[in-house]
Formats: sequence, C-alpha cells, structure tokens
Amino acid sequence: MKEFDLIGNYFAKGGYVRKDVLLGIGDDAAVTKVPAGQCVVTTTDTIVEGVHFLPQTAPESIAHRAIAVNLSDLAAMGAQPAWISLSLSLPSINESWLKAFSEKIHSLSHYFSFQLIGGDTVQGPLSITVTAQGFIPDDNQITRSGAEPGDWLFVTGSLGDAGVGLDLLQNKITVSNPEHASYLKNRHWFPTPRVLAGTTLRRIATSCIDISDGLIQDLKHVISRSEVGAIVHLDKLPISEAITKNIENGIDAITYAATAGDDYELLFTVPEEQRVHIETALASYNIPVTRIGQITGATGKIDLRLNQKPFEFESRKLGFEHFS
Repeated sequence: MKEFDLIGNYFAKGGYVRKDVLLGIGDDAAVTKVPAGQCVVTTTDTIVEGVHFLPQTAPESIAHRAIAVNLSDLAAMGAQPAWISLSLSLPSINESWLKAFSEKIHSLSHYFSFQLIGGDTVQGPLSITVTAQGFIPDDNQITRSGAEPGDWLFVTGSLGDAGVGLDLLQNKITVSNPEHASYLKNRHWFPTPRVLAGTTLRRIATSCIDISDGLIQDLKHVISRSEVGAIVHLDKLPISEAITKNIENGIDAITYAATAGDDYELLFTVPEEQRVHIETALASYNIPVTRIGQITGATGKIDLRLNQKPFEFESRKLGFEHFS
C-alpha cells in the first residue's frame, strides 16, 4: 500500500463532515470558511512513542490522545472544535493498526463535531502531530493572563489519575482492586478534553489553562502571564477514590494530584461575583469542579498550604518539562 492509498482507505472517508469545509482531503490544501462574528483558534501538539505514550500502546489510545491533547488546548481558550489536520509518521504500514487508529479519530470527530481536513503521512519513527482549529465569538477568548488578586482558583475533575495510571503501567506501583486499576489506566490512555466546560467558562473565567504538565507547573504559567501569585490548599485537591484507596501515604496521593501531568483537566480563575454562577453552571452539565485556592498579589509566588500550614514538596521537580 502506498501513501495515497493509505490516505484514501483510512482517512478520507468515515469522519464527521462540516458545511464550513469547502474543500477537504484530496488537494494540496484544504479550503474552509469562517462564520461571521467568529475568530479561529489554532493549536498544534505532537506526541511521540516513548515520550508521550509507551511502546505497544493500543492504536485507539494513541489516536485518542493525539486528538484529546489538542482539543484540551482549544477548551482552555473557550473554543469549539471545528477542523483538524493530521501528520502521521509510521515505521511501516500495518493495516489492522491503521484501521483501529483511523476509526477512533472518526469516532471522536462525530462526538466533538470536527472534520479531518488534511495532513501528511511519512515513513519514520512513530509520532503524530495534530493541528486543531476551533471557533470562538469575537473577543471571547480565555487566556492565561487575566487572573486578578482575589479571584478564586478552580479545577475540573480529579487530579493525579493519569500519573498513577502511568506508574501502574510501568509496574512502579500495584493496585489490587481491578476496577480501580482499570479506571487509572484508562485515565492515562483516554484523557477527557473538557470542551463543554471551556465554552461555559467564556465571559466568566478571568484565566484558564489545561493541566498537561502537572497542576503546580501549569499554575506557574498563569501567575507568570498574569503577574500575580496564588495560594493552593493541597488538602482541597480533588483526588479520586481509585487513588485514595490504593495510595496509602496521603502525601504521596497529594503529590500525584499536584505534580503529575496528563490529566488534561482545566485550571481556571473566577472573580468572587461569578463564583456561585460557575459552580452552578458546570454542575448543571455534570462537570465536577473544585475550588482549590485563590489568586494573590504576591507576584510569581505560589503559597502551598496543607491543613492551613505552609508546605513544601521534597522533590524540586513539580511537573513535567521537556529537555529538563
């Protein structure tokens, strides 16, 4: 099978089709139309075998992760997904792998209403690059730079699950409860991009970021861009039963929640007058949300507290960093 047969057989058909795509897969480039009153939000992420996913990871999980990490970036900006482009590097052509990989992308396209509009395929080490584009009403984007002293700090979902799941897959820890083990592995394999939460936060949140590299690491980006500080109450972090029932040391559980990456939950700030509104709005969509701290005027400083007392982690590494 050659490159264009691969594209035609696995990626040109089966996905969601949008009316704003005037020309999709099959030409040198795609042609799309932006609705009136909308801005385009664009993000690109690459995932590489051995860095972002383990060797022998199922193709469904690889496809899901490649899409989810990009949709999570759109969610953090408050954007609704519209189009994606896919660049796929493969060591060789494996038709059963391609079938499972492409079917997962098509399934996600129907769920999130985006269309695959083009990309590239090459032979090389296994890696996937996705460029995702979405719409946001004019001047409604959420950024990292709008947090103000006094704003409340929130997170969606639970934290640390993906990190525990990865350690479980690497045999660094054991989990005796099979349901908990399955849940934690799936949180690593199939992260949930909080698209609905992101669009709900528009005009309400003062800043937002998705948690890809760990809560503390990503919070640093917000306080740096906003030129503020933050207090984080570590005992308030939302931690799943799958962690609390299997990680006996409470500090270890908190460490996972505060520093492990790949959860792709949203970390955002909300002024006091919008606090109840956002809690009610997200609850109406059955999206878990937890208030974990507050923004301060101490520029660049994150004040960690555990049961109201100052706390420091023993490790200096408080999240994932490439080239660290």
